[in-house]
Amino acid sequence: AREMLVDKKFGSAGQKIIVEECLSGEEASILVVTDGENIVPLVSSQDHKRAGEGDTGPNTGGMGAYSPAPVVDDALFSEVMESVVKPTLEAMKKEDAVYKGVLYVGIMLTDDGPKVLEYNVRFGDPETQVILSRLKSDLAELMLATANGDLSGVELEWDPDEYVCVVLAAGGYPGSYEKGKEIKGIRDAEQEGALVFHAGTKLQDGKILTSGGRVLNVVGKGSGIKEAVKNTYKAVEKISFDGMFYRKDIAHRAIARVKA
Repeated sequence: AREMLVDKKFGSAGQKIIVEECLSGEEASILVVTDGENIVPLVSSQDHKRAGEGDTGPNTGGMGAYSPAPVVDDALFSEVMESVVKPTLEAMKKEDAVYKGVLYVGIMLTDDGPKVLEYNVRFGDPETQVILSRLKSDLAELMLATANGDLSGVELEWDPDEYVCVVLAAGGYPGSYEKGKEIKGIRDAEQEGALVFHAGTKLQDGKILTSGGRVLNVVGKGSGIKEAVKNTYKAVEKISFDGMFYRKDIAHRAIARVKA
């Protein structure tokens, strides 16, 4: 609060704060698409908000994600759908604000059950990178059916493999950071079978340079979470730029559950 209100760390965006209940537990992302009447769920995912290993350090826009999220079992998913998603969409209809599109519900899994952290009316980042990479159905057809109110009976096809996304960030992020650093090794990472999504980059004089805090998203897959993590980091190691950093423990919660 001091950094925002006194030190003006975030400028005009930090002039007001809202004090909310402190929720402790694991966070999970539940995404659905809706045409205002019908609801089609997307696969589960979990991201890592903190900048440092072990979920330490300042909050960021997300340092990595994985799908599926083993913490979101069928019982939990059903509970969130019945107690959060459906009532939310029904309430919007009653307010003459029928919503069509992607509804993202950020859930904190507390000792008292799931509680809503936030809503987004968009795909989440970096959850999008692992969720849509798993989608085998046509995304354009899904979006068109959503807009046209024609989702009844729609069932999506998903890759059964597990996917992991690791964010490559600029040194200093989420605080101040330098831009204009040349990025090398993207092609090499892609040759390892990874998908490399550009987030904070620019093309200048034939070179790819950094132009943001979260620079690249590297996505790999595997037949299990351990293999997916291994394949993703193998690709990450092919990429380099001055000041680059990334978390080396993405999906640690999922791996711990496998060991358990």
